[in-house]
Amino acid sequence: MSEFEAKSYEKTFNKTAGKRIGKSFDTAKKFGKSEKKIDYKKPFKAFDKNDEGERTRSFVQKRRFDKLAKETPKETTRLNKYIANSGICSRREADELITQGLVQVNGEVITEMGHQVHKTDKVIFDGQGITPEKPVYVLLNKPKGYISTTKDEKARKTVMDLVANASPYRVFPVGRLDRSTTGVILLTNDGLMTKKLTHPSFTMKKIYHVTLDRKLDRADLNAIAEGVRLEEGIAEVDSISYIEGKPKNEVGIEIHIGWNRVVRRIFQRLGYEVELLDRVMFAGLTKKNIKRGHWRILTDLEVNNLKML
Repeated sequence: MSEFEAKSYEKTFNKTAGKRIGKSFDTAKKFGKSEKKIDYKKPFKAFDKNDEGERTRSFVQKRRFDKLAKETPKETTRLNKYIANSGICSRREADELITQGLVQVNGEVITEMGHQVHKTDKVIFDGQGITPEKPVYVLLNKPKGYISTTKDEKARKTVMDLVANASPYRVFPVGRLDRSTTGVILLTNDGLMTKKLTHPSFTMKKIYHVTLDRKLDRADLNAIAEGVRLEEGIAEVDSISYIEGKPKNEVGIEIHIGWNRVVRRIFQRLGYEVELLDRVMFAGLTKKNIKRGHWRILTDLEVNNLKML
């Protein structure tokens, strides 16, 4: 741009701006308003209730926000969000649970919408304590020599040692496998899921690969299929069969009962000793593509399948 063009542009701009400013001045005079000189260098001053004039909407909203912030400390969480974060349901569904009186906080039934929960509060739903953590589901192929507890007084190795880096949240074993038993075991921080998968009324299927100290007689196999009497009652077996291509001392057995060491005791009742016991399936989950002692996180599809069981 030449010097001449620059001066012409500046002159035109000032002339146009002058007309626009002139119009605004005329409008002010028309409505009887006095001119007010604006000091652009002066910083903006927040509205003061002692100043003359009406309060602006932004100021009123700010006051309301400040008041709400004082009433609601940052370390608290709305109860419906707390429930939703625990993985039970959505916030809207949580509101319905609250209004129905199904949620307790520190032993008190809460029906108030918008109730605030502290981190130290104890929240119970359906008789089960819940925590506002993202649900995590870890599938482990347990090796021999590890016990299925969170800690051991005798300082023995536990499954927690194997999944130490699986999640930032603390997870717990769903059910138990004894120290000598290998195979698939689920660990999670979802208390409701744990209750569902371990409660006898849900009859979760489990399949074991059993290796005996000697060949299993056909008559004994049929006896196990019909049910063997143990201390708790008749041990019902869903199915049992020899494994194709394996010696007759290796069988597959499917059960749903969760009695302690029930598979080993069934065979012991008939005079057999279980040398190897490997759980190959639990609640539809298998150890496929998981090496012994390794783990993986369940997929969303697998989690949804568990919830629909």
